Amino acid sequence: MAPVPPGVRLLVSFDRDQWYRALTFILTFLLYTSFHLSRKPISIVKSELHKNCSAVSEAAIIASSSSQQPSLSSLHTDVDCSWKPFDKSNYKQLLGAMDYSFLCAYAIGMYLSGIIGERLPIRLYLTVGMLASGVFTCLFGLGYIYNIHNLSFYIFVQVANGLVQTTGWPSVVTCIGNWFGKGRRGLIMGLWNSHTSVGNILGSLIAGYWVSSNWGMSFIVPGLIIIIMGVVCFLFLIEHPNDLKTVYTQNSSLGKTVPTKSWNGVNGHTEVYLQYKDNKNQSYDTELLLPRDSERIPMQPVVVVKSESEPSAISFMGALRIPGVVEFSLCLLFAKLVSYTFLFWLPLYITKAAHLDAKKAGDLSTLFDVGGIVGGILAGVISDKLGKRATTCAVMLLLAAPTLYGFSMISEFGLGPTIGMLLVCGGLVNGPYALITTAVSADLGTHKSLKGNARALSTVTAIIDGTGSVGAALGPLLAGLLSAGGWDQVFYMLMTADFLALLLLLRLVTKELASSKSHPISTVELKEH
Repeated sequence: MAPVPPGVRLLVSFDRDQWYRALTFILTFLLYTSFHLSRKPISIVKSELHKNCSAVSEAAIIASSSSQQPSLSSLHTDVDCSWKPFDKSNYKQLLGAMDYSFLCAYAIGMYLSGIIGERLPIRLYLTVGMLASGVFTCLFGLGYIYNIHNLSFYIFVQVANGLVQTTGWPSVVTCIGNWFGKGRRGLIMGLWNSHTSVGNILGSLIAGYWVSSNWGMSFIVPGLIIIIMGVVCFLFLIEHPNDLKTVYTQNSSLGKTVPTKSWNGVNGHTEVYLQYKDNKNQSYDTELLLPRDSERIPMQPVVVVKSESEPSAISFMGALRIPGVVEFSLCLLFAKLVSYTFLFWLPLYITKAAHLDAKKAGDLSTLFDVGGIVGGILAGVISDKLGKRATTCAVMLLLAAPTLYGFSMISEFGLGPTIGMLLVCGGLVNGPYALITTAVSADLGTHKSLKGNARALSTVTAIIDGTGSVGAALGPLLAGLLSAGGWDQVFYMLMTADFLALLLLLRLVTKELASSKSHPISTVELKEH
C-alpha cells in the first residue's frame, strides 16, 4: 500500500470546525478587501482630473495652431480639458469637499449601521450593502463616459456610497469575532486586518491602469468586483458557528435511518427500541441524550429547552458604558484622521512633491499600505505578547510623529529614502488604527461586564469605527483647505492629531502599566470612570 501524500495528511488533520473557521477568515478578508478596493480610485484619479484641464489644454492649443483641421483625437482632448468643475484654481477645495461628503456620510451612517446590524441577519445586510456600493461606485465612473460635469452628481454619489458602505465593517468584525476566541486575537486580527492595505494596493493598481486613458474604468471595474463579492457573500457567509447546527440536524434526519428493532414487552406488548451505535453522523445533541455501547432504550419524544433566553441587543448608551470604549473611540478619531488623509491625498502629494505622473505616484503610494500590513501584524503580535493593547498603540503613535515630520521633506530625498520612509510611516500610522478597529473592538464587544451577551459586538464596533470615521472625514477636508497654503501645514496638522490620539490613551496606558498581570486587554481590569 502506497503511503498517503503529506499534503493529504495535512488536509485531513483539520477537523470540520477548523475548515469552516478558515472559510470565514478568508471570505471576510476578501469581502472587506473589495470595500477598500472601491474606495481607493478617487485618490488616484484626483491628479488626473486637474491635469486634464491644465497641462493638456496647452498641448491642444499648440496642436490646433499647427493644423487648421482638428483631428478626432484633438477634439477628444478638448472635451477632457474642459472637464469641470475640477479645472478651477480651487480644485483642491472641491476635491476635499468630495472626500468629505463620502466620509461624513460614512461617519453618520456607521452609528446607525451597528445598531441595525445587531437586529438583522448579517449575511443579507452585508450582501445588500455590497451590491448597492458596487452600483454607486460604477455610477461615479459613468460620469466620465456620459460627460457629466455637475459637482452635485458626484457629491450625491459619494454620499450614497458612504452610507451603504457602513454595512461592511460592523458585519465582518462581528463574523470574525464570533468564529475566533480571545487566545491570539491580536495576531489573527492583525493578519486579517491587512485586507485594508491589500484593498488599497489593488485599488491603486486597478485605478492606475486606466487613470490616464479612461478614468471612468478606474471606478467601474472596482464597482463590478464588489458586486461579484456581494453575490459570493450571499452564497457562502456563515455568521456564527451555531448556524451550522441546523444543517447538521437536517443532514442527520435525511441520512441513513437508525436501525430499530421490535421486542416483545411484558404481557405481550410490543415496543419499539432504538439501537444506538457510536455513529459520527449523529448530531451533537443526540450524542448527549443517547448512551453509547449499543445500548437499547425505549424511544421517547425529547424536548430540548434552552436554559437561558436569547440575549437582547445592547443599546447605544449601554455600549458607551463599557470601560474603554470612549477612550479608544476618541483615540481612533485622530488616528484615522491621519490614516485617511494619507489614503486620499498621498498620490497627489507625491505627484506634486516628487514630480511624478499619476500612474507612478499611485504605484509608489502602495508602499505606504505595504508598511501598514506589517505594522498591523506587529501591533497585534506585540499586544498579544504583552497583554497591553493601549500601551502598544501609544508607543507606535509616539514614534509616528517624527516620522511624519521626516515625510514632509520627501521632495529633498532620493527614491531609496522615499521608499523607506513610506514603509516606516505606513507601519506606524496604520498599526494603532488596525489594532483599535479589530482586536480592541472585538475585546470590548465581548467585555466581561456584558456577562456573556455577545450581541454587543456589532454595536461596539460601529461606535468605535463611527467615531474614527469623523476624523476620517475631517482629515481629507482639512488637507484640502490647508494644502493651498503649502503641504507643510498639512503635516503639522497630522502631527498634532497624532499627539492628541496619544494623550487620549494615557489613562488606559497608566492602568495597564500599573497592572501586575500580563494578559489581553479583554480581561484586564478597566474600571468605569
